[in-house]
Amino acid sequence: MACQHGKPERIDILSEKSCSAAKKTSIGGQALIEGVMMRGPFTSAMAIRKPDGELYLETWETGANKWYNKTPILRGICNFIAMLITGYKCLMKSAEISGFAEEEGSEPSKFDAWVDKHLGDSAVYIFNVIVTVLAMAIAIGLFMLLPAALVKWVGGMAALPNMALSLIEGLIKIAVFILYLYAVTRMKDIRRVFEFHGAEHKTIACYEAGDELTPENAKKYTRFHPRCGTSFLLIVLVVSIFVFSVLSWENVWLRVGLKILLLPVVVGLSYEVIRFAGRHDNPFTRAISAPGLWLQNLTTFEPDEVQLSVAIAAMKPCIPEDKNADNY
Repeated sequence: MACQHGKPERIDILSEKSCSAAKKTSIGGQALIEGVMMRGPFTSAMAIRKPDGELYLETWETGANKWYNKTPILRGICNFIAMLITGYKCLMKSAEISGFAEEEGSEPSKFDAWVDKHLGDSAVYIFNVIVTVLAMAIAIGLFMLLPAALVKWVGGMAALPNMALSLIEGLIKIAVFILYLYAVTRMKDIRRVFEFHGAEHKTIACYEAGDELTPENAKKYTRFHPRCGTSFLLIVLVVSIFVFSVLSWENVWLRVGLKILLLPVVVGLSYEVIRFAGRHDNPFTRAISAPGLWLQNLTTFEPDEVQLSVAIAAMKPCIPEDKNADNY
């Protein structure tokens, strides 16, 4: 379990560490509950603000020097899976450390007492499995089955070519995705996570600009970043339009099954697209990045200085001694 290899410690989150030159870094991260996780080329870290205001910091080796990291398409698939696993574990741990998972002094319900009595320590594992399965079922239903069924119905009313049907399906998926993001931003707890997402982006932008990593400096920078996971997911939806256009519309269930099998290919291709856009700055790559940057209006919010301090604390251990080792 990646997030359990390090040792927690108290740190001075405002200690001085400056970067002298503007650059594009490979360091990226993820917002957590009351915290941020950062992934560097050699070291990864997560910083979480505990209920008493104390900062919890944990570091572990990234293990990024894998053979597949130099193989196009495959590196995107493997890195995506690795980030999902690590991100989920860190998210669960942040819920525990931040006090989100349980309220101090509250009495457990009858159901909680029954679960604790009959399942014990395995309850958390079983709960995580159930949540993961439900999340996958909902994702497949919303982003694969529902759009395909709607388009199949439309296709039965009008003779349209496969590419047109795939385009309609893709637009439906993008609309569902945007509506879903808008809906979750109405939730207070999720909005706070998105504030930490903004803190993560501002910290990386501050570092890339070569400015000293302090909350005051980071606050000045943009909360939008072209290599954000939100942009990546949007690119996945766009790339899927072209990849899935070769699939038959004769049977909706068969089409959904084939899309699940082809999903790793879509992820790998999307990774190469966002990697290319992140390495180049020209009208073409800016056009690729623009929709994702716009969508970050829904997934990032302006953080306060405390949240920026947490993001900086997670960032600093990930910065390699060799200033060129994290070049993107």
